[in-house]
Amino acid sequence: MMLFNTLPRFLPGRSNYLVLSRCKHVQAARYKRSIKGNKPLTYEMAGPPHTIAHIKGWNSWNTCNMLDGLRPAETAIDDEFIRRFMTGTWHDLIASEIIIKRQHNIIRIAAITVQKISVTKMYFLIGYTEELLSYWLQCPIKLELQTVEDRTAVVFKYI
Repeated sequence: MMLFNTLPRFLPGRSNYLVLSRCKHVQAARYKRSIKGNKPLTYEMAGPPHTIAHIKGWNSWNTCNMLDGLRPAETAIDDEFIRRFMTGTWHDLIASEIIIKRQHNIIRIAAITVQKISVTKMYFLIGYTEELLSYWLQCPIKLELQTVEDRTAVVFKYI
């Protein structure tokens, strides 16, 4: 008898559809475990999706739509452009997620990079990225980069 209370039902007299409120096995935004347990996850990737507001909340500061709210779509497109530009410019050097923080008129971009190139090339890439993005987006851009020796330094856990 108890089994029938938990199963989705067809509603009589209406069009037939299922009530899926009891399905709690949702796998969205969760990483699949590997057979050998050697799949690396960073700290941002290791957090389950239901803790986004508590753990990952500081990764998405956006104060541009607090007064008017006129540009949420443009902000999303700008963020995607920044992420693609950074991964293309810093090819095979970024070891973590790119975090974009918008505060008033300034955009701060944070990431962890791998120290594979010389310091002069790194400073050139920082200036190049800040200059081009500030020209295209018409606001000041500040890069906040941390360097690590290799990619295994940012691994939080293996699944």
